[in-house]
Amino acid sequence: MSPPPPSRTEIISLLRSLLRSSRQFTDYNIREYTKRRTIDAFRDNKTLTDTSSIAAAFSDGQSQLQVAKRQAVVYSLYAPKIKSIMDVKH
Repeated sequence: MSPPPPSRTEIISLLRSLLRSSRQFTDYNIREYTKRRTIDAFRDNKTLTDTSSIAAAFSDGQSQLQVAKRQAVVYSLYAPKIKSIMDVKH
């Protein structure tokens, strides 16, 4: 028996959480990569119709969220002292 598919609200909540976690990265390149990867993954999975594949993609997204949260903490511990030129505002 496969797990029930997530609701639309749960999926949108996961998307928002992933985008929020991408903002936690101090490095511009990593921050933008994480954001772009999140958006691309949701676009790729938008066409899924099978409930088991939707549930599997949602489960994968949740595990990716946990990884992103952990990595944001680790990256903040070893953040470079010099900001990227993309982060400098005039």
